[in-house]
Amino acid sequence: MAREAQSEQIQRQIKLPFGEAVRISFQSLKIRFGRSIITTSGILLGIAFFVSVMVNSQVTMTMKEAMGQDAIDVFASEQETTEGVSAQEIWLVTMSLIVCVVGIANAMLMAVTERFREIGTMKCLGALDRFVVELFLLESGFQGLAGAVVGALLGTLFTVLFNLKNYGLDLFWNFPLWQTLAIIGVACIIGMLLAVIGAAGPAYQAAKMPPAEAMRVEV
Repeated sequence: MAREAQSEQIQRQIKLPFGEAVRISFQSLKIRFGRSIITTSGILLGIAFFVSVMVNSQVTMTMKEAMGQDAIDVFASEQETTEGVSAQEIWLVTMSLIVCVVGIANAMLMAVTERFREIGTMKCLGALDRFVVELFLLESGFQGLAGAVVGALLGTLFTVLFNLKNYGLDLFWNFPLWQTLAIIGVACIIGMLLAVIGAAGPAYQAAKMPPAEAMRVEV
């Protein structure tokens, strides 16, 4: 009984709280701010492209309903206007998001390699595999969310400026605000999920690393 009670006490001692993982993740991002910006920029560009395509499609459909097809043909006489999102645009958006995932996975693999000693130290001090996984997934999730928010706003701004040339001030009176906000919300979720998916493999690799082996690695 005494041994079982001691074992339970040890288990309670090494289970670090989720809030501690969040704090360490933020601290790690601050220390590696330059690399975090590079990783975030990949998500930013992919989400900006995704949002610009989706919002532009919504703007086109809304302006057709508000002004009529003839007016749209006059405003967009110098460019091809199609209703909805074309297959080519869907393909380009998909490829850009896949590139984002690959870039995140590569960045997190490099982060794991650079932090062998840090991971080994945490595990020697009692950090569980689950805590290490949480640490890397949180770091990647924060980067994905930040990049997605900025990218969604930039994509929306670019679309507004681009369509302002075609439709003039009528764009603001007929702008699909709620549809745009919904697209931005979905884009933020997609950016964060893609970042977490890209970091899942490196996080699992870091969690399964033997502490003694990690401490012996020279970085």
